[in-house]
Amino acid sequence: MKRIWIAGPCAADSREQVITTAAQLAKEAQERGLELDYFRAGVWKMRSAPDGFTGAGAEALPWLQEVQKTFHIPVCIEVLNAEQVELCAKYDIYTVWIGARTCVNPIEVQHLADAVRHSGFTVLVKNPIIPDLKLWTGNLNRFLQADIRNVMAVHRGFTDARENVYRNAPVWQIPIELKVQMPEMPILCDPSHLCGNTLWIPEIAQLAMTYGFDGLMVECHCQPEQALSDKEQQLTPPVWADMIAKLDLRSGSTDLALVRQRSILESIDNQISELLYQRMTVVDEIGNIKRQQHIAVVQPHQWQEVVQRYMKHTEDAAYQTFIEQFLELLHQSSINRQK
Repeated sequence: MKRIWIAGPCAADSREQVITTAAQLAKEAQERGLELDYFRAGVWKMRSAPDGFTGAGAEALPWLQEVQKTFHIPVCIEVLNAEQVELCAKYDIYTVWIGARTCVNPIEVQHLADAVRHSGFTVLVKNPIIPDLKLWTGNLNRFLQADIRNVMAVHRGFTDARENVYRNAPVWQIPIELKVQMPEMPILCDPSHLCGNTLWIPEIAQLAMTYGFDGLMVECHCQPEQALSDKEQQLTPPVWADMIAKLDLRSGSTDLALVRQRSILESIDNQISELLYQRMTVVDEIGNIKRQQHIAVVQPHQWQEVVQRYMKHTEDAAYQTFIEQFLELLHQSSINRQK
C-alpha cells in the first residue's frame, strides 16, 4: 500500500524560506526515489500565547501558489474559517487541514464543512486536543456528509498534564480504535507536534508505520534554527528524506486488539524511561545541595515518604514484591549518585 508523505515548514516565514524548503524537499525526494504528496505550511497560525508568531497570513498564499507551479507538489495549509477557504481557492490551493484546537468546537468544524461542501477540496482533520474519539469521528463525518470525497485523519497527540516525555500524549489506542471504526479512512501521524522535539520524531514515525498508519505529516525547514515558530520540532529536508527512506513499511500485527495493548505498553515504557532519567538528574541536584549545606545523604523519613507514594497499589502481592525490590535498587542508586 502506498504511503502518503506530507512535509514542509511549521509556518511560512518568508518567500525565500518557503521556496528554499520546497526546493530542498523536492530534490531530496527525487534523489531517494520518494514521492512527496503534499507540501505543508502554516499561513494563519493559532498560537497558545498572544505574542507568538501568528503567521504571514494571506501574503504567503502567492508563495505557496508558486511552490505548486514550480515543483508540481500540491500545497496543504490550515484554515480557521470560511473566508480563508475562499482565499485558498483563489490561489489554487485545494488541500487544507483543520487544526486540533478548531476540532474541539463542532460548530466551527461544521462551518468549515459547509464552506467546502460539494467542492474538490481535500480535507485533513486533526484529532482534537482532548482525547475524545467520538468528537474526532464526528468531525470526520461532517466533511464526509458535505460530499468531500478525499478526507484524511491526522493524529498529532493529545494535551495531557501527566505526559512528561512528548509535547503531546500519543494515546495510541484512540487512532487505532478510529481505524477499527472507519477502516477506509486514511490515518496519518504528525510526529512533529506529537513529539515537540526532533529527538523523538524518527522513533514515533516508525511506531506509526508499525501500527499501520497510512503516512506522515512532518514539519521541515531549510534552517530550523531560524524558524519563527516551533524550531525545536522541525527537521531539515535531508534528515526528513533519510528518515523516510529508513522506515520499515512492512505491515504490523493484524490483531488490532493486540496492537491496542502493545501501543499502550509502548507509551508507558517511553514515559518510564524518560522519567527515570529525569529523576536521576534531580537526585544529582539534591546531592549537590546536601553537600553544600552539609546534610547527610541518607534521610530515612524522606525515603519513607517516597515508599508510601509507590505503595498505593498493593492489592496484588506479586506487584508489591516487585515494587519492594525496585525501590531497594532505586534507593541504593540514588545514595550512590549523591555520594
